[in-house]
Amino acid sequence: MTSQHPTPNSTPHPTIGGLLRSLRARRGWTLKQMSEHSGIPLSTLSKVEHDRLTLTYDKLLQLSQRLQLRMSELFAEQEDEAPGPAVTARRSIGRIDDAIRVTTPNYDYYYLCPELRRKRMIPVLTRVRAKTIEEFGELVRHSGEEYIHVLEGRMEVHTEFYDPIVLETGESVYIDSNMGHAYIAAEGCDEVLLLGVCSSADEALMESLLTLHGEEGASRKTGPRRLQAPAAKPARAGKPAKPARTPARKPGARK
Repeated sequence: MTSQHPTPNSTPHPTIGGLLRSLRARRGWTLKQMSEHSGIPLSTLSKVEHDRLTLTYDKLLQLSQRLQLRMSELFAEQEDEAPGPAVTARRSIGRIDDAIRVTTPNYDYYYLCPELRRKRMIPVLTRVRAKTIEEFGELVRHSGEEYIHVLEGRMEVHTEFYDPIVLETGESVYIDSNMGHAYIAAEGCDEVLLLGVCSSADEALMESLLTLHGEEGASRKTGPRRLQAPAAKPARAGKPAKPARTPARKPGARK
């Protein structure tokens, strides 16, 4: 995988604001009419459409319910054609420039392959900034299972029923997502880059994942930075000794 750099002809990456703007245009609504139908203040919708604000899970859920849409449809680009029969051989190329980006105090999310609708698996690149469980806040829970692979850095995994564990670059964890969990940067590491795949038989999986997002307005004013591909590492003859891991702490030992 190589780093991607913007070019004058590159297509802007999709955003929540852009998707809402397209949805409003398809229905032929003004911003005021969108506000009346969704129950979300006009000023808030205007800021979201201009990518100066994001929405909380509650607001997105309210929007989908008022407009009678699955929330996952808000994160998928609208197809011009009428829906056809189920297709078993579909594909999508996951490029950073095409990802839906959401920035929160703890994470930068890059939701990949957004044009595929009704996905059973949600692929997401995540850059983790939180360094303590106190900074992270409450453990999160959502339907299904998830696989998390450390691409860069060292990650400390906190779960509801297990002691914390530190994972190095190249290591991974597979968990039941209904169990409370949190991922933070391990001691001595500023940020961690993760590749996650979340899976569930529940078609509303995206709705559950959105509970991970922070408070309204969490997006940085400068906008999300470009995510660089992890650097290739030379082959190693043997596996070196790992640095000492942080002592295990009992679940619920937070202040």
